[in-house]
Amino acid sequence: MIWSPHWAQRRGSPSPRCPGSAPGLDEAVAAFRDRHLGHIEFPYVYLDATYLHVRSAPAGQVVSMAVIVATGITATGGREILGLDVGDSEDQAFWTAFLTSLKKRGLSGVQLVISDQHTGLVAALRRCFQGTAHQRCRVHFARNLLALVPKTHKDMVAAVFRTIFAQPDAESAAATWDHVRNELAARFPKIAPLMDQAKTEVLAFAHFPRAHWTKIWSNNPLERINKEIKRRARVVGIFPNEAAVIRLVGAVLADAHDEWQVADRRYLSETSMAKLYPERDNEPITALTGGE
Repeated sequence: MIWSPHWAQRRGSPSPRCPGSAPGLDEAVAAFRDRHLGHIEFPYVYLDATYLHVRSAPAGQVVSMAVIVATGITATGGREILGLDVGDSEDQAFWTAFLTSLKKRGLSGVQLVISDQHTGLVAALRRCFQGTAHQRCRVHFARNLLALVPKTHKDMVAAVFRTIFAQPDAESAAATWDHVRNELAARFPKIAPLMDQAKTEVLAFAHFPRAHWTKIWSNNPLERINKEIKRRARVVGIFPNEAAVIRLVGAVLADAHDEWQVADRRYLSETSMAKLYPERDNEPITALTGGE
């Protein structure tokens, strides 16, 4: 479980079980959200949204709002929470402001962004991270694909689709994608345009080290965090405002961040991360680990 009841006490703040006034916690979460990110490069960045019920002002209606979380893998294979915000997950202006804030805080060295296909997010990525590859979450794409298939054929289509990701290299994955596309489109014509449009982004992972594939081809690494956010949010039910969401979710994320920093193992090995930087002197790492 990510949440530790000792997090707030370590920072001299009350537990975020209640989303009411908690000045000490507000300050701690604000400091965490605004901290500088320029201490290391983050070649992999994950972006995901989960949805909570918030009472909007001034009408006071209860609406569903997206909680946006950004995490990253460092150049040495560690993990960090990078950012948090609340807004409309399909709004380009919102995503642009969020991504710009990460860059202003020092985020650099991004080679691949892993996310779902939110319309506003994709457009914002093209503007804010030009030259950076985008990995469309394969899990979310598979759900979109299966939505076009009759229920009696879903298991078969899912099994055939998974063969793409069992290939040993980028060329084989691309060739298998084309084969699967043609095979499925012959029976389910609506699949063809979806697979044609998504090929480049769903297969972006294949141009990175093979050892990283299972960690970068989907947003699954954020699943545990999102589950914890949902579990904590159920205690509150309906949040009175966006600030209350930031307060509670920020505390959960800060605690997860702390756990990652003291973990015994890196999320990805330092040796495999060195393959992202072939132009750099990586001989000391290779010598220490015996290569890979």
